[in-house]
Amino acid sequence: MIARMLSGRRLPAALQRIDRPQAIALSAALAVTAAVGWLGSPFVLAVAVAIQLAAGGLGAVALMGPSRPGLGIGRYTTFALAGVSATLAGRLIPGGVSLLFVPLLAVLLWAVLWLELRASFETVERTALDLALTAILFAAAAGIGGLLGNDAWPPPLGLVLLMGLILALRSAEARGEGGAQAIGQALLHGLAIGQVAVAVVILRVPGLVGPALVALAFYIWGGAADALGGGATPRSVALEFGSLALLGFVVAVLMAHG
Repeated sequence: MIARMLSGRRLPAALQRIDRPQAIALSAALAVTAAVGWLGSPFVLAVAVAIQLAAGGLGAVALMGPSRPGLGIGRYTTFALAGVSATLAGRLIPGGVSLLFVPLLAVLLWAVLWLELRASFETVERTALDLALTAILFAAAAGIGGLLGNDAWPPPLGLVLLMGLILALRSAEARGEGGAQAIGQALLHGLAIGQVAVAVVILRVPGLVGPALVALAFYIWGGAADALGGGATPRSVALEFGSLALLGFVVAVLMAHG
């Protein structure tokens, strides 16, 4: 069997079954770049982040093609932001152990890119995208907080909110919004997570609890907006997502004082 594969008959046929193999190569390259940023100096980290933004952004554009009506432009940023957040958050893991996560990171980056390449979303796929956006924001907030602390310049809060606004725009576009309405919803979404982020900084919530609260606020607001857009009553939305927010708050308080 190995001889037949090496003869060139089965290997090309197997490769032809892979949809967009460039996506796999790009995801692996960004995972390796993230690993370099994990182990390098702050200057190397800055270079790795710049490479993630450039390669991830340009690679996404090349794979997805030109923008089409109804799809928005936020989808071109998700892959690059996923790479940046992974690069920042990975420095929280001890150096030798972090290298074990490189293959997993390559798979996760490919999954994010695959979701965006789908262009249109069914319910399950849109839920997966919402979870991916939430994880990206959590990783970014944790990585920025661990790298810069609360007193650095530029303020870490501003960097988290900037990334949150971009992800919020992608979330609005995934719900079918576009143009000024998508931007407006993204601004409101950003305001909601900004209030939680300010509270986290003022209260000096320790460890990963603060980033988790910010990510939870991002997910709850997006889920509530999606439910209202789907025709759910405000009362049911307030009950469901309010309960989720309260549960998250209680868990965060218990973890912070544990």
